[in-house]
Amino acid sequence: MRRLVRRLLALALAASFGLSALTTARIALSPDLAPLREATAAEITATTDRMLATEATPARIETLILTRLAESPRNWPALTAIRSLADERGIPLAPDTQAAYDAALATDEGLMKQAGDCARCIWDISQCSLSKVLICRAPVDLTFVGDIAGVSRAASNYVTGAEIDQIDLGLSVVGLAATAAILVSGGTSATVKAGAGAAKVARGLNRLSDSVTDMVRVAVMDGVKWDALPAARSADDLYAALRWDAFAPLAATLADMDRIRAATSTTDTLHLLPLIDSAGDARRLGNAAEALGPKLVGRAEVLGKAKLLRAATRITGTAWALVGGIAGLFLSAAMLFIHSFQHWALRRLRRSLQDD
Repeated sequence: MRRLVRRLLALALAASFGLSALTTARIALSPDLAPLREATAAEITATTDRMLATEATPARIETLILTRLAESPRNWPALTAIRSLADERGIPLAPDTQAAYDAALATDEGLMKQAGDCARCIWDISQCSLSKVLICRAPVDLTFVGDIAGVSRAASNYVTGAEIDQIDLGLSVVGLAATAAILVSGGTSATVKAGAGAAKVARGLNRLSDSVTDMVRVAVMDGVKWDALPAARSADDLYAALRWDAFAPLAATLADMDRIRAATSTTDTLHLLPLIDSAGDARRLGNAAEALGPKLVGRAEVLGKAKLLRAATRITGTAWALVGGIAGLFLSAAMLFIHSFQHWALRRLRRSLQDD
């Protein structure tokens, strides 16, 4: 009887191992069987609403607003979004916090204050606030004028041996190529151009993540034919001076950034860009933007990146099958070990009794 039990446990162990191996192999060989999938718009909305039920407390809202009010320059896209979320959920601000909010808004909206801020912003983009940068610098930074300037600076620095700003060059190249409609992969030219322009502004504001910055740097290192770049005088010349396949991952990420802009606003996108550390982050944040629209910023402020992106992801049946197989494997192994140990212990006990 014990021998039969051991054989059955061994058979269960082998079956669990086989199921786990088969599921793992299917996941590895078929992209359609990925353990995670992107959540639908309805799922994202429902999940974030459930999260807010526990996260959007009056104390949390007060802390977020007071922290943002203490910043310089103040981040009014974030402040406005948090205030809107509080109103949406019927959370009143404490009188002192409300007074501080109103006073800061009146100060920052003053005409002379705006004029002075814009002058500093035009001179140095790092001095711009999110609410002023589009007014003061958009005519250059978000158009092909800024892209041409970026490529020209890089070509001139290459000839003279000066240091080349690879990030500015990479974003300028992609933006200029998209404007000329010669971008051959990674998204439509319009969305890529808009994403590249937003990324350039975000980089000047120090709001472009290190990971996206590295993505641009890799694209430039692998995709620019440096010897041909100084001679580029037209879109065709620029096309010949680049290896476009190296820019495809960056272009896809920039296209997802523009999905965020289309669903919210350019200012909100600039605020959210620090959350993007990979192409996957950009895709999921784009999905969340299309599901939540202008409400995205407030939810991002309250929930944080990890919870927001988790709301945009779902575990598939394949993943549950893999988890079940692994759980069964460990359970079978544990039962087999316990049974073997029990059998060994009983044998030792019988021998001891016989010796006595």
